[in-house]
Amino acid sequence: NIDLTIVGPEIPLSMGIVDLFEKNNLNIFGPNKKASKIESSKIFAKNLMKKYKIPTADFNVFNDSKNAIKYLKTSKFTIVIKADGLAGGKGVLIVNNFKEAEIAVENIMNKKIFGQSGEKIIIEEFLNGKEFSVFVFTDGNKILHMLSACDYKKAFDNDEGPNTGGMGSFAPAPQFNKSNEEYIVKKIIDPTLKGLNEKQHTFKGVLYCGLIETHKGIFVIEYNCRLGDPETQVVLPTLDYDLLTLIQSCINSKPIINIPKQKIIAVGVVLVSDGYPGKYETGKKINIDENFNKIDNSYLYHAGTKFENEQLITSGGRVLTAVGVGENINEARKIAYQITNTVKYKNKFMRTDIALNYEEKK
Repeated sequence: NIDLTIVGPEIPLSMGIVDLFEKNNLNIFGPNKKASKIESSKIFAKNLMKKYKIPTADFNVFNDSKNAIKYLKTSKFTIVIKADGLAGGKGVLIVNNFKEAEIAVENIMNKKIFGQSGEKIIIEEFLNGKEFSVFVFTDGNKILHMLSACDYKKAFDNDEGPNTGGMGSFAPAPQFNKSNEEYIVKKIIDPTLKGLNEKQHTFKGVLYCGLIETHKGIFVIEYNCRLGDPETQVVLPTLDYDLLTLIQSCINSKPIINIPKQKIIAVGVVLVSDGYPGKYETGKKINIDENFNKIDNSYLYHAGTKFENEQLITSGGRVLTAVGVGENINEARKIAYQITNTVKYKNKFMRTDIALNYEEKK
């Protein structure tokens, strides 16, 4: 007697969990197998953008390493190499010279570090600018609501180190102002939904648009077919509306009038295990001191944690996300880092610059 299932991860969506539930007349929130291809195949997504003139980086597709390396010999660097399929957020490599590019192609296509996901690759131009994300709640035809956020992918301060699943985020994104919103809807979201519909791939759920604002304008970097992590932890506290009502309106194609815009600001800081995103430690005892309960406007989201012998311990790379909510960025940021001080475990690591220099991001 489950009334509603909300799908979080991308793999069940790509395998058709929504199709299975709908076949059995069960309410589920997320795109079906065909529509979720917009995330599970980067080539599908890029071809859709090309056909419907959605702004994105110039690209080429390769299904063998020999031709890919031949193309790279005459390419200008920096350049981006992407595995076609799902790779747990690790399938995008930014390479600065031919040697790095050759190694990347060899690893993806011949050594198959991403398995079947790397049988085909995309090589595309590198775009320089400020990244942000827009989350579109849709019934497949209409936009019911939009939320925005910025996240931090690099492991270390000053955006250094390897890519991760996300070390922190804040919402809303300053780039998502009124003029940019109109452009994004007209040039990106509307044609994306139209393109999927024309392929009979109607997208019902949350369409995550990973965008970048450059000196040439706003471009699509990628699509996801779900709410992101750690962005969800900051966008939902800024949603001034009942989430369940919004989701049911998407499922049942019921219009919603006047959902308020994001006004308050949320900042999220991810606490990780030592070594993440590489080989990391687990099984460390976690203690959250009583001061946490004294901090107003605070949330602590669990991720890589579990109870063992009545003790909370670490069980993954990303352990917890501390989220502070405030009227301005500095207030929210201060609360988030106050929360991190109440959490203790051996070799705790986090970035110290999440949402710092907010003005520079405008």
